[in-house]
Amino acid sequence: MNKTIVFSMLFIFGCTSCKNSEKEKNKLEIAKQYYKVLDNSDYSEITVWFGDSLITKEGGYVQSYSQREYLEFLKWDSVFDPSYEILEIEAEDEIVKAKISKVDKRILFLHETPFITNQIIRFREGKLSIVEIDYENFDEKTWEKNKTELLSWIDKNHPELNGFINDQTQIGANKFLKAIALFKNRK
Repeated sequence: MNKTIVFSMLFIFGCTSCKNSEKEKNKLEIAKQYYKVLDNSDYSEITVWFGDSLITKEGGYVQSYSQREYLEFLKWDSVFDPSYEILEIEAEDEIVKAKISKVDKRILFLHETPFITNQIIRFREGKLSIVEIDYENFDEKTWEKNKTELLSWIDKNHPELNGFINDQTQIGANKFLKAIALFKNRK
């Protein structure tokens, strides 16, 4: 009788462990797919990993996106031809932790090196719900210097482009790229 109880308990424990391991694997796969989508700028399967909303937290800045709003943000991001690289990634309990390298034309101009971030992804009902981003190497001095020089030069020489810095639409991103190109070719 005792052997039956022990065997039953081990069986139940084993099944539960498999389910938890499978849940962690699914979250890890969803996170990997998310970064692949960002890297390829292919948003055709956004509903696979994205619920009805997504919250991003960067430092003290919190932004909530609907699916449509996040898609617009991703379209803005794609104009700069981003490259996302997973440096480290692991599932831990109900979250996924990742170290990500991101570089694009905007980041190279303003920051001069790729961003390295530590990210925590939280899930709700099997889909991404919160992405917390902590910059490991953000060089605020370089970023601000390059941004100020660009904005000042554009204001004096191409005022028709003013406002691109805060316009997170494809039009704003294209103006941003045009501003960078004009600035680089100014001499």
